[in-house]
Amino acid sequence: MDTPTWGLVMETTVGMGERKRTEATVLAHVTGSREEALAELERRARNHTPAHPLSPRRRRLLRQDDGFLLVVDGAWQSYVTRFTVAELLEDSAAPARPEDPRAELPPGPALAEPSPPPVERDEDGVPVRPSWLGRDDLR
Repeated sequence: MDTPTWGLVMETTVGMGERKRTEATVLAHVTGSREEALAELERRARNHTPAHPLSPRRRRLLRQDDGFLLVVDGAWQSYVTRFTVAELLEDSAAPARPEDPRAELPPGPALAEPSPPPVERDEDGVPVRPSWLGRDDLR
């Protein structure tokens, strides 16, 4: 039987006043037991600092069956963040996994990776062309 994968979901209040709304985000995936996923979710809930309210007066973290509820009271309004653990049943953007990872191995001995081309060096052993020359990632 496959080990379940759990999504750690955060639903939080964004915006202010009449433009307040709730947005959901999948924070991470945890493969393992539901208890392991809940432990990671609790760690994230305890360490979360919401954007609103700007001047928090009171912070309460409550445990529920499937996660946690963080209520932060501000000067005029309260803001809520719900942390939920839910089993991942389908993911349209997940990479395809083969049923048997050994099925994709080529038959026979493993092919050796090609060795890099030899580096041209002067009589003192110093490369004639510096290794950084022509690299695009150094800009």
